[in-house]
Amino acid sequence: MRVDFQEADPALPPARDLIRAMVAEMNVLYGDIEGHKVPSATPADFAQPAGTFLVGFAEGEPVCAGGIKRLDDEAAEIKRMYVVPAARRRGVARLLLGALEGAARERGYRLARLDTGPRQPHAAALYASAGYVEIGNYNANPLAAYWGEKRL
Repeated sequence: MRVDFQEADPALPPARDLIRAMVAEMNVLYGDIEGHKVPSATPADFAQPAGTFLVGFAEGEPVCAGGIKRLDDEAAEIKRMYVVPAARRRGVARLLLGALEGAARERGYRLARLDTGPRQPHAAALYASAGYVEIGNYNANPLAAYWGEKRL
């Protein structure tokens, strides 16, 4: 599947709609994720120049989204990765991850970090296969069970 990535405002459609869909899925898996003290992933966290939010389009339709936010001068965190159900199992998540890593590299980050929960073993497997190594709990996310880091 060919996916074209564009920077987008996460507070506006289609990015906002994709984030809402991702949150709805996470709420099914983990309960009200916004009720836990999870690390922030607000539109301000993705603001340029330190961060960005990408939406991927296939045949003109939004199929995925995700953002990067600054952790420190060296590291960015990948947040809010989501692929619409109709585009899953087609390599879209790997393309999105690569695009987010590229955006982090362009901003001068040398490391990418991310996390995922215990009910998303497919995400942890993707990250490991993409070269992420498991690290300690860098962000105190109470819903995560896997924390990874990759040199960019």
